Amino acid sequence: MADSDNDDFGLDDVEQDEDFRLNYRERRAEEMKRQAQALREAVEVKGHGQYREIEEGDFLKEVTGSDRVICHFFHPEFRRCQIVDKHLTILAAKYLQTKFIKIDVLKAPFFVTNLNVKILPAIIMFKDGIAYDRIVGFDEFGGSDDFHTSVIEKRLGAAGASDW
Repeated sequence: MADSDNDDFGLDDVEQDEDFRLNYRERRAEEMKRQAQALREAVEVKGHGQYREIEEGDFLKEVTGSDRVICHFFHPEFRRCQIVDKHLTILAAKYLQTKFIKIDVLKAPFFVTNLNVKILPAIIMFKDGIAYDRIVGFDEFGGSDDFHTSVIEKRLGAAGASDW
């Protein structure tokens, strides 16, 4: 009789575990749908997934419109700025949860002055609209023009600029 009681207890546990698993799967599926929808919105509405140039008049809207933003302050004739463009284009397509933008320093004197941009290239990271970290020049990339995208990727990741 004791074995029968144990068997019944075990069967109840299995049924409860199965209910828990089904409930967990449903909750997880809903959570994943919400995350996918948020990502779609970020890509379609907020401009994530691409690396694009913005105008000075759009700067505040762009950096406050997303949780995480990486902004490259560039000069169109500086070769090292073009190198950064190449790497950030690759990363923008890879890390959709972060917005990647660039702004021409010749056309954005207000923000160049207020964000104290003096050396190019300058990459400024924003979280919730507030600048919290920056990369200036190529010293952090070994001072060389020939560095792999993973070098800048690791630096941005260490700063918490994205989920990598």
